[in-house]
Amino acid sequence: MPSRRHAYPKFAVVGHPNKGKSSIVSTLAFDDAVQISDTPGSTTKKQSFPLTVDGKILYELFDTPGFQRARRVLAWFEKYDVSADKKYEVVQAFINEHRDDERFNDEVELLEPIMAGAGIIYVVDGSKPYGEEYEAEMEILRWTGQPSMALINLIDDTNYVEEWKRALGHYFKMVRVFNPMEANFTQHLNLLESMAQLNEEWTDPVKTSIILFKQYHEQRIEQSANNIAQLVYRSLSHIEQFSLTDEDATTEERDEIQSSYQMQLRTYEQESQKKIEKIWNHDHLQKVQESLLFEGMDLFSKESASIFGLTRKELLITGATGGAVTGAGIDLLLGGSMLLLGSAIGALVGGSGAFFGFNELSDIKVLGQNLGKKYLEMGPMKNLNFPYILLNRALYHASEVASRSHALRSVAKFEMGKSFTERWVDESTRKSLEKFHSKFRSGDEVKAEELKEYESLILTALKNIID
Repeated sequence: MPSRRHAYPKFAVVGHPNKGKSSIVSTLAFDDAVQISDTPGSTTKKQSFPLTVDGKILYELFDTPGFQRARRVLAWFEKYDVSADKKYEVVQAFINEHRDDERFNDEVELLEPIMAGAGIIYVVDGSKPYGEEYEAEMEILRWTGQPSMALINLIDDTNYVEEWKRALGHYFKMVRVFNPMEANFTQHLNLLESMAQLNEEWTDPVKTSIILFKQYHEQRIEQSANNIAQLVYRSLSHIEQFSLTDEDATTEERDEIQSSYQMQLRTYEQESQKKIEKIWNHDHLQKVQESLLFEGMDLFSKESASIFGLTRKELLITGATGGAVTGAGIDLLLGGSMLLLGSAIGALVGGSGAFFGFNELSDIKVLGQNLGKKYLEMGPMKNLNFPYILLNRALYHASEVASRSHALRSVAKFEMGKSFTERWVDESTRKSLEKFHSKFRSGDEVKAEELKEYESLILTALKNIID
């Protein structure tokens, strides 16, 4: 028997047509480019999908056609009365003889990677009853002599898992239940652990892959946090300008700059979402729904403020905290002679501004000294609620993308039971965030270490939400 050692493990995902093989491949390869169809027999050629991290292939998966003429293939095998150690030669002879035979195209395509050394992952639909017609397929796979495991995929709501387990146990070293549509990071790792046990030669490479895979997961969370921090900073500090020819701005010009200002912030958010989707290998997700997850809920809508923003009470507290800082500066300047009255006034003004400015974004100013060179300016962002709306939308989007199976082809739906802010923001965190938000919208220079400190707050939040 020829040597089948590889620098990394390879697995052929095989089974009956339309039992979720491509969905398994897409999930395990973190690749939403795998073609998935409800039409039986849609996969006609084997395709390779390696999982690569930092230029290193961790493992390679083969998406294969489903068995079409398993009984006839097995009958061909059984014409040869050979010992177990020679059965693989019969399988190879079948491939050589029928490589150009259209009748057995699917069987040849699925057997070739196995005979080249790939382990077998046999997929069945546990929502359908077990039948004897599957035994020919399983017996063919046993003739190859390759290490194998079976995955029970529940495609519908009915459950025949126990009878499948009893039957599959006669043919496969390992039997696992795995739903690619709902698989999370932990379930993925558990399946990799099982794959490592199929062959002693694969144990170390797969365990190394698991270590790299965990690091890769952490790296993607960190990249997402960095992206979100940059989004909030760019949006809060953004200044929109509009040239004027007359002495003062018309109502139309003021409306135009506000519209342009909002559009730019929407663009920042959309660019950030695309980057997050690319980080998590969901490059094709935007093609499913143009406005991912939020179902047309605009960044500046009342619905978005209600779900992702702070409550009125939280806004008053946040505004009071920001105002008190200003007031305390007055007290310090006057040597305390006003008996902390400055803090009280600052807190009241700050809190009231947060409340009454709930729907306001920023001042619109007419600037410029010389006639004919005046311009309108809007920004940076003054609304205390906006950073939390933007931040929560970004965190929600990132967490949904991170947990979304690559096998899903349905439209991403927005589902939120309660205020998203409640999931991760407490008073202490809000105070820490507000310190940075105030700096971002002040127009002052923000140092790299300050942005990094803000990013660490986002990273902590994102880990808590995702994990």
